[in-house]
Amino acid sequence: MYSVVEIKGHQYKVSPGDLIDVEKIDVEEGKTVELDKVLFIGGDKTLVGAPTVTGAKVVAQVVKQGRTRKIFVLRRSPGGFRRKNGHRQNFTGLVITEINDGKGGVAKMDAGHKNAKRLTK
Repeated sequence: MYSVVEIKGHQYKVSPGDLIDVEKIDVEEGKTVELDKVLFIGGDKTLVGAPTVTGAKVVAQVVKQGRTRKIFVLRRSPGGFRRKNGHRQNFTGLVITEINDGKGGVAKMDAGHKNAKRLTK
């Protein structure tokens, strides 16, 4: 089973065990987050939301709070002047542990999954 979920205005295709980096969410590492803006659920039976699937949720565990690598932006103006700016975006690392379709179907991450062993506690 897989799902398309909206997090802070961005859409992500996720399945149990996936590790995704999203914009910063103010939650401590090790805590779980329930994402209820589920737009689509695929698998044996397909559910399409209008705009969201009612009762569906995706449960994820926060594994990391960090910042991306620095991106340098060079700006030129007439006359050859250069200005160098740097930017680092904050992000939150999530491991998808469970997808619930709201109709009794639940897909959980296997205990033998590589991300289950490495990242979850």
